[in-house]
Amino acid sequence: MILVTGATGLVGGHLLWHLLNENEQVVATRRITSNLELLYKIFSFYSPTPEVFLERIEWRIADVLDPDSIRESMKDITGVFHCAAVVSLGNGYNTLLDTNILGTKNMVEAALTGNVRKFCFVSSIAACGHSNNNNPVDEQTNWEDSPTRSAYSRSKFYSEQEVWKGIQKGLNAVIVNPGVILGFSGSDTGSSQLFSQVRKGLIFYTMGGSGYVDVKDVVKAMMMLMKSNVSAERFVLVGENCSNRDILSLMADGFHKPRPVIKVGKIFLITLGFVAEIIGKIFYFNPIIDRGMARSATNREYYSSRKMEERFQFDFTPISGCISQVCKFIELQSKKK
Repeated sequence: MILVTGATGLVGGHLLWHLLNENEQVVATRRITSNLELLYKIFSFYSPTPEVFLERIEWRIADVLDPDSIRESMKDITGVFHCAAVVSLGNGYNTLLDTNILGTKNMVEAALTGNVRKFCFVSSIAACGHSNNNNPVDEQTNWEDSPTRSAYSRSKFYSEQEVWKGIQKGLNAVIVNPGVILGFSGSDTGSSQLFSQVRKGLIFYTMGGSGYVDVKDVVKAMMMLMKSNVSAERFVLVGENCSNRDILSLMADGFHKPRPVIKVGKIFLITLGFVAEIIGKIFYFNPIIDRGMARSATNREYYSSRKMEERFQFDFTPISGCISQVCKFIELQSKKK
């Protein structure tokens, strides 16, 4: 049987849907407090009867930070898709380290103990290096730590190291490094927050940019890699390299809203993040924006998925098509309320 962690998240939810279309039953872990309503919404993106598919999921209560519950959840499991992670561009350092690094370590050790046949880990382009010669970043670009690295970047890089340690011990595993993942999640967190903000009207943009990818392409690649003989390798998954303004403009077009026209400079945004950090420390709360998030929002990096494209003749979905589809579905859902 197949096990999925992070099943109520963007990647995990879409992955579950596609796995259920190929298998009678799929096992997924969840915490007692998990909100299954989000998974219902994701399934609604594909089917008018999401409950029919939800009923076929075998749920096992587990937490990646609880090794005993993880070992129990892997009984009779042959393949693992580890999608659970805290996604943040801010500096919530302890939470990121615990869930992303320690959680991955627990998953790897449980997979080794349970003799799992194959393990797929969802990492991020945040765990890839920076290019110093204007070449696009790929799987071979060296990662170097620096003060400008976000807590999220560090957490995903060191999470990958736990998988590589497992591979050295005999774990049959593959790693994917998706760009900024776009798709319908039913929530207002992560990249989905962009859709929500643009739909309300957003006139500001930053000069940064990154690699973007349709969640369906991420899921397709993961399933393809799990079925292949590929092991001990990582694959960058980026459909297109886009500027922040391009992405926001496509979303604005999809919602029939005005495109963003006011540029927010890097110095202003970093200064705002610094002030927000100070206020957060004084009043004991995590600010919406900090310097790490400000740097990420204004950074421009280019990525290459050539390895995935050439090895598997993989065709990525145009980002404009992905965004248009999500916008149309969100508008349709709002009319039903």
